[in-house]
Amino acid sequence: MDQRIYRRRLTTNLVGLTLSTLSMALGLIGLLWILWTLFYNGLSAFGPDFFLNSTPAPGSEGGGLANAIVGSLMMVGFATLVSTPIGILAGVFLAEFGQESRFASATRFVVDVMLSAPSIVIGLFVYAIAVATVKHFSGWAGSLALSLIAVPVVVRTTENMLNLVPGSLREAAFALGAPRWKVSLSVTLRAVRGGVTTGVLLAIARMIGETAPLLFTALNNQFFSLDMSQPIANLPVVIYNFAMSPYPDWQKLAWGGAALIALIVLTINIAARVLFRDKLRA
Repeated sequence: MDQRIYRRRLTTNLVGLTLSTLSMALGLIGLLWILWTLFYNGLSAFGPDFFLNSTPAPGSEGGGLANAIVGSLMMVGFATLVSTPIGILAGVFLAEFGQESRFASATRFVVDVMLSAPSIVIGLFVYAIAVATVKHFSGWAGSLALSLIAVPVVVRTTENMLNLVPGSLREAAFALGAPRWKVSLSVTLRAVRGGVTTGVLLAIARMIGETAPLLFTALNNQFFSLDMSQPIANLPVVIYNFAMSPYPDWQKLAWGGAALIALIVLTINIAARVLFRDKLRA
């Protein structure tokens, strides 16, 4: 090979690696800067009062985010119970039964639209059908909005994971006389359960930080409440309200709530990646 061509290729490769490394370093610096600022200001708010007391009245000292934490857990929990089976079964249908179906193609299109739709649009939609019709906000409406956000994530992840299953595995199950529905649920779905679980965890991580849909559905509640049929406190809306307030105590609680959400999302993402990596090695 001509030495000039060889040197040119080495130079091009070195330039590409250098630019890629610099881009990665800039991204990591920005991320670490954000996390440092968030945890530096937020972790100082952590304490017994933060997790045990409800949000304080305007201008008062003390208080915590217990009502918002419980409200978020309730809404995200119910949304997960609804979105997980719907998303997994829809993903199984698209991957195993809907390769040539027009209905499946239309479903994929709708799922793609929902994935790219702004969350505020979903919040307005739920507001129109579940809040304006009953004339009041509620935790159930918030759970419905979060479910609509999570379902397309679970559907797309499940379908993509099932498409990675080799056809020989299905053929072996068919050769043993297993019906198609049993092959789909007991063979192929079990083979990618790690990836599907990852999709569910990522959907939960996305739901935890959504603010716009809850502004139009669950709204907020200053007091501790377990009644999902009424407005209920939640972390994203409380953080939004407290961060915009003129009270230093509220701003400190907003930093603490943001740090708590960041910790939860980071934990879920790390756990999902570790779980997915272990399943691939198995």
